[in-house]
Amino acid sequence: MINSGIKWMFLIIGATIGAGYASGRELWQFFGPESGLAIGLFAILFSFCIYVILLISFENSATHYLPVLQKIVGKRLSGLYDAMIILYLFSTTVIMLAGSGATLQAFNFSKWWGIGLISALLIVVFIWDIRGIVSLNTFILPLLIGGLLYVLLLFNMQQDLSLFPDLNHQSNWTAALPFTALNILPLIAVLGAVGNQMKSKVEIWIASIGSGAILGTISYIYNGSLIQISEEILLYEIPLFAILKHYPYIMFLFISILLWIAIFTTAASGILGLVTRFRSFVKGPFWLLAALTIVLMLPLTSLGFSTLIQYLYPLYGVLNLYVLSCLLLYPIINKFN
Repeated sequence: MINSGIKWMFLIIGATIGAGYASGRELWQFFGPESGLAIGLFAILFSFCIYVILLISFENSATHYLPVLQKIVGKRLSGLYDAMIILYLFSTTVIMLAGSGATLQAFNFSKWWGIGLISALLIVVFIWDIRGIVSLNTFILPLLIGGLLYVLLLFNMQQDLSLFPDLNHQSNWTAALPFTALNILPLIAVLGAVGNQMKSKVEIWIASIGSGAILGTISYIYNGSLIQISEEILLYEIPLFAILKHYPYIMFLFISILLWIAIFTTAASGILGLVTRFRSFVKGPFWLLAALTIVLMLPLTSLGFSTLIQYLYPLYGVLNLYVLSCLLLYPIINKFN
């Protein structure tokens, strides 16, 4: 049960730490100065919402997200949010593909090499259905988390930064709400596809608390690092590279590879949500449906990585606030029902 809980925890983290998050662009879009309290609230809200989603998915033995979504927002609004999830997963996976292109551009390759590489590997991993994605996350996420924390903590020590926030100056605490809402909607799609594979509620507790604690810790340290290079962020498509310039090239190369893998795991999670949703009425193997989905996405990658995040992420964060409120109130409403 513990191993299974850790497996789902890595699936959650892998779906969250993608191009926007791991690059620092998404964190800077919502947080910045005076956001220590906001990040703490995010970790708590995130864990609670994940617990509710996993519990609903487990109790309904779900194989795709629609039954879970209906429980959360009701049948009347489920159609609207079903369309929103499809649009969200589609557009954010486009962002992941564009992020892969931006990563390889940092090494003076054409962005189309990065987009083509991730597209081909996404099709390959879906030959093993859901098991391929879960196994990939369990193997690579500890490396990503460890590598990212190492670089950020080393940067904080070199800059002599304090890890404790000034609680008298936390004006940006409300950012916790749209940031949590932004990251919750795609996880409904991903976790709604694995309800029939969970065996007990112990797995749910481990996955929800563990993912919230890890993401909250990384977010807090990462945001503090970005504040120190705020004047340089505008010069970089991927803010993490502004931090990595202080280190030897081998460190830059290592973290860039892990960043690309984080992009890959989130893209795989997005396609997983889409494929499991449509597989009930579009017949075909996982890899073929994934290939067709990617072909539809490719023309949109020309919009650019930071441009997509700048406009789409805040919009989704606001639109998803209703889903967040439904998740927070679900235990109370369900008790009365």
